[in-house]
Amino acid sequence: MEMVAAPVRIADAATVRLLRPGDRVDVIAADGGSEGRVVAAGARVAEVPDFAATETGALVVLSVPRATAARLAGAGTTARLAVTLC
Repeated sequence: MEMVAAPVRIADAATVRLLRPGDRVDVIAADGGSEGRVVAAGARVAEVPDFAATETGALVVLSVPRATAARLAGAGTTARLAVTLC
């Protein structure tokens, strides 16, 4: 399975500060009032850029299969993304 680097903006920048390369996370998309949905399970944190925090969240780079990267990119355009540590 080909793995790719997927930059993902997580809505809560404070949560991203807890992450370290090598950690495993589930990425959850919350779009509106509905229950969140998992768009990536067990994704490996590849990098947490120092400069990434903004008022709209913080950037984290995940190592995921290509199909998961596409789901993450799509979800990031329509929903707020959150992570839970595995």
